[in-house]
Amino acid sequence: MITAAAAQAQSLLRDTSHFQWYVIPFLLVVIQAFGEQIAEKRWSVVLGAAAFWLMDWFNEIVNGLVFHFSGYAPIWATPGSSALVLLIGLNIEITFMFALMGLFAMRTLPADTRQKILGLPNRWVLAGANSVLCVIVEIWLNRIGALTWDWPGWNAGSPWLIWLLGYMPFFLVGYWVHDMKTVKRKVAVVGRLAGLIAAALAVFGYGLGWI
Repeated sequence: MITAAAAQAQSLLRDTSHFQWYVIPFLLVVIQAFGEQIAEKRWSVVLGAAAFWLMDWFNEIVNGLVFHFSGYAPIWATPGSSALVLLIGLNIEITFMFALMGLFAMRTLPADTRQKILGLPNRWVLAGANSVLCVIVEIWLNRIGALTWDWPGWNAGSPWLIWLLGYMPFFLVGYWVHDMKTVKRKVAVVGRLAGLIAAALAVFGYGLGWI
């Protein structure tokens, strides 16, 4: 039986009647932020941020498939007010947020990949610390009902799982792409990741209607 939160989120799925005009300036903020990095030819930042953003889409597709096959609930849902719910756990506001967060994560990386923080590799420390901050925000969103959890083990009582599976991969993949030696390699990896996401959306979303 579908949970109440899942049913509410499902009822909002891609319903454009909830559109709000703030989406347009928010979109322009994202375009401006990426445009500034492109103008400075900071391709490592742009492509690392793109990989970070695409990893969120990967998680959201998996989340939608969990809902489809369980017939119970996604791992997380967004049943609250939104200008547009894209997938059952992803709204337009969240996807813009992750686009900007990816830029922030790449821009705050130390230039020296070998630099240590507290004696540990800086990429791993920053990925862990940033993921902790994301989990704290997610717990708050859950507390106010904007983001819901229905599965045992994925909750404020077990934040390590949200930290490990929900956010660490975003930062680690983004940093991995950022640190690749050539722009050609970065573009190739981001392109393949984007192709995988597009294919999954086309098949599971448009084709089969599962997500």
